[in-house]
Amino acid sequence: MNLVDSSGWLEYFADGKNAKHFAPIIQDLENLVVSTINLYEIYKKIIQQRDENSAIQAIAIMQQANIVEVTPQIAVEAAKISIENEIPMADSLIIATARSVNATIWTQDSDFKGLENVMFFKK
Repeated sequence: MNLVDSSGWLEYFADGKNAKHFAPIIQDLENLVVSTINLYEIYKKIIQQRDENSAIQAIAIMQQANIVEVTPQIAVEAAKISIENEIPMADSLIIATARSVNATIWTQDSDFKGLENVMFFKK
């Protein structure tokens, strides 16, 4: 399984230079999971940068994958991850979500760099 972090989704939607790393993972919907935290982050960022219609379209694409909601177990694990690695709440929730389904995280967010089961691409 794979989970593309919000930075990867934004790169994909913008067709940025690293989109080539994320496109094959995103297009493999059968093996793709999306955290509800990613939905929040992408919707917020796109509505700020573009408009609501663009944000809705992006979320519709993301919802074609397997959505993983934040459960009490994921929340508690995320808190532990946040403390151990000194990383923000949203990133901790994404890591905990990925670990809950044994997914590899694909990202260009440096908060994930060096963590286990992370494919990191420098911006």
